[in-house]
Amino acid sequence: MKKIKVVAFSVRDDELEAFNRFANFYNIDLKTIKKPLSSSNLDETLGYELISFISTCNLEKENLKILKTNGIKCIASRSIGYDNVDLNMATKLNIKVTNSYYSPYSIAEFTVMSMLNLLRRLPLTIKKVGINDFSLEGIKGKELQNQIIGVVGTGKIGKTVIKCLSGFGSKIIAFDPFPSDLDNIEYVSLNVLKEKSDIITLHIPMTDQNKHMVDSKFLSSVKDGVLIINTARGGLINTKDLVTRLKSGKVGGAALDVIEGEDGIIFKDCSRKQIDNDDLVILKNMPNVQITPHQAFFTDQAVSDTVEVSLKNLIEFSSTGDPSNSIN
Repeated sequence: MKKIKVVAFSVRDDELEAFNRFANFYNIDLKTIKKPLSSSNLDETLGYELISFISTCNLEKENLKILKTNGIKCIASRSIGYDNVDLNMATKLNIKVTNSYYSPYSIAEFTVMSMLNLLRRLPLTIKKVGINDFSLEGIKGKELQNQIIGVVGTGKIGKTVIKCLSGFGSKIIAFDPFPSDLDNIEYVSLNVLKEKSDIITLHIPMTDQNKHMVDSKFLSSVKDGVLIINTARGGLINTKDLVTRLKSGKVGGAALDVIEGEDGIIFKDCSRKQIDNDDLVILKNMPNVQITPHQAFFTDQAVSDTVEVSLKNLIEFSSTGDPSNSIN
């Protein structure tokens, strides 16, 4: 097999073992860079045709133009999402874009755990124990078996969430414009799902059409005390509207692994600086909210999967010019 040259940006320490292992296995000449791709380090791509990247990289119009001039022909995301890429410009420049996939159980299991955490009031419990309050006041929970769960999006991850829930005895309803053939699942309209669900969990991609899908109008028609789970993309929820409904009690709780304005915060140690995201600060201090740092995907299996699929996409492009996970 011909050795290909790949430059990978935003490479985390936890990815290095997988990168080195697969570069050796697939005979890849690999350069890894810890910093995200930005206008300040585009020269790192000189001499390369192939890039591996994640959501922290800036692949907007002007940077893509320079990458094209530098000789870049294919860019491969190490995640499912690619909303940091100006796809129209990439297509115009004839730069192929691919996305990745990974074990859906990573996010599905995290989603179910988050449901249980909210139902059993663990965010509040942990805060109480932190100040040596071991009383049971305010922490009576609910059982998952008694809940109606609304799954928005039944792609690979949504289906796996449903599979993971199958042993709990919950009633599950789902909404997806393209329904799948799933046993014991009732597909309903989004309006019906909002009205019936005790828990709503989001498993859809971020697009211009569904940005702020969960807004004041959406939340005004949900069941009182509904729990909202978001392990997909922060922009699916209008955060200010969610905060308002949490304060009023219309929404009973939320588990947010992603949030609007997380760029510059997520994946970074911000313990010694002020966070410039007022909504996040408010949510972090609410007793019925679980905030996690975009970690739902973060398992040993999923990290290995994303690195390998990204590199295999680049190998396939180098061989055929048409990788199977092509977006454009």
